[in-house]
Parts: sequence; structure tokens; C-alpha cells
Amino acid sequence: MNANNYQGALQKPIGSGFTAASTSTEVIKGIDLTGTIAVVTGGSAGIGLETTKTLALAGATVIVLARNVEKAKANLEGIPNIEIEEADMMIPSSIDKFAEKFISSGRPLHLLINNAGIMWVPLQRDERGIESQLATNHLGQFHLTAKLWPALKQANGARIVNVSSLGHHNSDFNFEDPNFENRDYETLQAYGQSKTASNLFALELDNRAKDFNVRAYSLHPGSIAGTELGRDADPEYLKSLGFLDEDGNIRPEVLAALKTIPQGAATTVFAATSPLLDTIGGVYLEDNDIAELLPTDPSVQTNAKLHQSGVQQYSLDENSAKRLWNLSEEMTGVPFNIN
Repeated sequence: MNANNYQGALQKPIGSGFTAASTSTEVIKGIDLTGTIAVVTGGSAGIGLETTKTLALAGATVIVLARNVEKAKANLEGIPNIEIEEADMMIPSSIDKFAEKFISSGRPLHLLINNAGIMWVPLQRDERGIESQLATNHLGQFHLTAKLWPALKQANGARIVNVSSLGHHNSDFNFEDPNFENRDYETLQAYGQSKTASNLFALELDNRAKDFNVRAYSLHPGSIAGTELGRDADPEYLKSLGFLDEDGNIRPEVLAALKTIPQGAATTVFAATSPLLDTIGGVYLEDNDIAELLPTDPSVQTNAKLHQSGVQQYSLDENSAKRLWNLSEEMTGVPFNIN
């Protein structure tokens, strides 16, 4: 129980028996979530919707946080055990409003799925002046988790799941200029930084929270067809990256490599429910197992950008994780004292 994943010490596949093609329904088979309460951010579209549906059909009460409640109601119609609450991970006051409502209900929280995220956006800043991908993809996770901590601790057996990305390969966390105030903005670099932050947060959170029977994970869901994550992408930029052809259509070889939405939600559900993870946390998952730790040797790392799997060691660094925790408290103005 005292082991941690600093520097990737626990980052080894465990032979889960599942693969990249496994679906959320397959990984949850035989697991009964009756009496479990879950919160899923962005749980009304894409892999968040599939995650919500899978958990709810297994018996969990799922509280879906959505920016557009009416749209969420339409998307979630017919799914049992659902509650919908308005919250925007880039608006601190909306996070506070939901968290205060939930804590005042006195209910425990067994599963917190930090799924909401944005990608491909131009330079935008929130009301605090924080770059939007960092604000949404990491600081929103940090803020919400901190505010819900009493309910997570109350559950006496909770899991926190941060939906990260292979995109963390694009950038380490830049502590000198996290908000792109003194460097040129590049959207995938900003995305990568935010996802590295998500990994570091899960790493440090697990080490601090495990004494209270709360475990944390980060994961890459896979590249997935049919989600809204690319809604803000510039088609010309996607063409330059080789994702689209000259007519704006997705290239067949790219499409063939994409997961379906049920496959994309599977690793989130695995992280949230698998008994194989009962005694391990702070790890980065992909394809329904613990991911391989990539080497740090510079000659090997030259090719790491081509890797379509694995976790970069800088996103599991102990010093960076502790430093980011302090910076996150400072940037959000939200103290997160586990004890």
C-alpha cells in the first residue's frame, strides 16, 4: 500500500486480459456498481457519454457535469440512474457551485471521472488570464477534486480517474511560462503540457490520498472517431499534419487506426472499476492495462514522437508532481490539503 509510482516505479503492464479493441461493456462485465455514486465531467458526449452509460447500466448513480444542460438531457435521455448538473471546468465559480451542492447533500463519492477536455483551440484565456487548455484539462480537474475531497474520503474506497492523452508526448510542463506569456503559442504544445499536468496530478494525488483508501489514475483513451474533441480544429492545420486530404476528408489510413467510442471509453471504465487495480495507483493506463514506461535516452527519444503508446518519464517525475501541486493551488486559489 505504501508503494508509489514516482519515476514510473510501478509502470509495468499487468496482463489484464483486455486489448485496445476491448469495449467498455466488456471490461465492466460482472462488476456490480449498485450503491456507487459517480461524477463524470463532460459525461454527455463522446467517450464521456459512453462512460456514463456504462457505469449507470452497471448500477451506479451517475452525476453528469455539463456546460449545456439541455443538450445533456437530450443526449442522456433513456439512461437510468442519471443526474445532470451544470458546470464548466474553465469557470471556477461553476465548479464551486456544484461542489458545494454535492458536499451539502452529505453523500459519499465513490468515482470521480475527470473526463472533460478541450483540444485544437487557438490561444484563449479564462477570466483569470490562464491559457484555456491548461485551465480546462488540468486546473479544472484539480479544483473540482479538491472541493469534492471530503466526499471522496467519506466513501472509504474511492477512485479518481483523469482522462489524459498520448498528447502528453508533445510537451513536458513548462514551469517558467505555463501560460504562454513569453513564448509563441502552439496549440498541440499547450495541449501536451495540460495532459502532462493531468498525469503529474494523478501521480501526486494517489501518493497523498492512498492512506484514505482513495486511488488516482491517468490514462490515454486512444485516438477515437466520432467525438467532439476536434470541433475547434483548423482544417488547414489538420491537413498540414497529414490527418486530412486536400478535400478535407480524413485519410483512410488515419481512420483505420481510430477506436470506436465504446473502445475509447473502455480504459476509463477499466481504471474506475477493475479489481486488478485495487492495490495499485498513480499509474498511467492505455488499452485497458498499465502502459509501458518509455526510455529517457536521447537517441531513443528522437523516435519517441513516433510512438503511439507508452508514457514519458517526465510526466511521472516526483519533483515535478510536487511542484505542480503547489503551483496548481496558487493558480486556482484553492488549497488542497489532503490531511
